[in-house]
Amino acid sequence: MSDAFDVAAAREHFPALQQDQVFLDNAGGSQTLDAVIESITQYLSRTNVQLGASYRTGTLSNAKYEQGYQAAARYINAGRDEIVLGGSTTQLFMNLASALQLPEGAEIVLSKMEHEANVKPWLFLADRLKLTVKWWAAPKPELKLTPENLKPLLGPKVKFVACTHVSNILGGIHDVKAIADVVHEAGALFCVDGVSFAPHRQVDVKAFGVDFYAFSWYKVYGPHMAVLYASNAAQQHVKPLPHYFNPTKTLEDKLGFAASNYENVQCIPNIVAYLAGKSDAMAAHEAKLQGILLDFLNARDDISVLGSTSADPAVRVATISFVVEGRNSREVVEQADKVSNFGIRWGHFYSKRLCDEVLGLEPEGVVRVSMVHYNTEEEIRGLVEVLKEILS
Repeated sequence: MSDAFDVAAAREHFPALQQDQVFLDNAGGSQTLDAVIESITQYLSRTNVQLGASYRTGTLSNAKYEQGYQAAARYINAGRDEIVLGGSTTQLFMNLASALQLPEGAEIVLSKMEHEANVKPWLFLADRLKLTVKWWAAPKPELKLTPENLKPLLGPKVKFVACTHVSNILGGIHDVKAIADVVHEAGALFCVDGVSFAPHRQVDVKAFGVDFYAFSWYKVYGPHMAVLYASNAAQQHVKPLPHYFNPTKTLEDKLGFAASNYENVQCIPNIVAYLAGKSDAMAAHEAKLQGILLDFLNARDDISVLGSTSADPAVRVATISFVVEGRNSREVVEQADKVSNFGIRWGHFYSKRLCDEVLGLEPEGVVRVSMVHYNTEEEIRGLVEVLKEILS
């Protein structure tokens, strides 16, 4: 696979980029593909009927919906019966937490490096089933979850472990395959939040060896929806939740609650087609972007990059957070807003346990710059100049 990436050609597929705004808050939500926008418009204009009908337009709508599910499953290397699509990763994890069956008195291990979407559902699960929660955190400065810092928490009572693939603040990539191996050796189920990984790299749930995995399509160039994977083996621990007269064979049957939005589901083939074969080239391009920013940040004594300071794409994705000595993160961002069109953000980004308990930050949290493949080197150099100006 060539590392050559035509960013100008990629940008032509995103109508939102044709305006005077530089989007560097992509970890909160990426811009939407033109083909997705057109597909949703066409669906709502021509085939917006209730699923299941046998008349002509109904059968067309049924086919488009099924094609969406099939494309989503193929994209992550899952079976059609192993996924469910819904409104958000948070909601899908809550659905799973409502249905998952674990023995009373069991232990679960939760990471403090998480977006709360991968914490609160499992605290709800623990309360519902009377489970004991054990907390997992990675030491500074690496702040990396590993099999080694997990093993002391594992034992015969541990039946479930959850962690992120990539922190939405730190940007570092955790080796979920290695972690999955030790979790399974301990006899537990393993759940991974892939929201901050999926916009940057190809997802392959079988290669990862996980039991549960979820991410949000609205951060992967699509509409506001998400996908949850549960292996067929793991589904043995899921109690179906639908109406008594509905089927319970697939994960969609078990947890879907008719929340797989029709117009959103049917547009997924457009996302998959756009991303096909681009993962390596996109990663190489993003490595150049993060290298430009990290070179500047690392060279300043008054700036601390949180997590890895490396620009190596094998180590991190292009989500970079930092704090400035003696400066409020909110103030830094608001000053950038006043003098430029660069859309960056401040805050804890729902990773409040990480910011408060692990990093020990002020309430305003971090300054976060989150880049994806359609950002340009020129944009990042421009951001560096803005930061130089406001931090002088």
